[in-house]
Amino acid sequence: MADAQVAAIAHVIQLAVAPVFLISGISGMLGVLTNRLTRVVDRSRKIEELLATAGESSASREAELRTLAYRARLTHLAIGFCAICALLICTVVVVLFIGASLSFNIAIAISWLFVGAMSAFIAALLCFLREVHLATSNLRIGT
Repeated sequence: MADAQVAAIAHVIQLAVAPVFLISGISGMLGVLTNRLTRVVDRSRKIEELLATAGESSASREAELRTLAYRARLTHLAIGFCAICALLICTVVVVLFIGASLSFNIAIAISWLFVGAMSAFIAALLCFLREVHLATSNLRIGT
């Protein structure tokens, strides 16, 4: 009986390894997103400083500030969706262990949690793709 329980827990640990690796990937994505958000914030502060010292309003600088604000919102959304994805994946792991220890049928719950996690990650990637598009479409190289 004890050997069967140990085997069941060992199997659950094997099942939980893949979601844990997925969380590692999401943490890498969160690192990329937070770096991008930091750069957007730094650039917007620099432009605001330039506008304040110039003493006059520049239409091109204000347009750039609006674009930066939109990029910051998109990046913030992407970070939120990645965080939701990671939380759902953590919930998958918890439900795996609860189901194994209490002998519940957890297949449907695991499926829905995983679909939710992947949907959140897709939304994060779409926000990231849009933010990168905005950044590159407004890129000025040279004079």
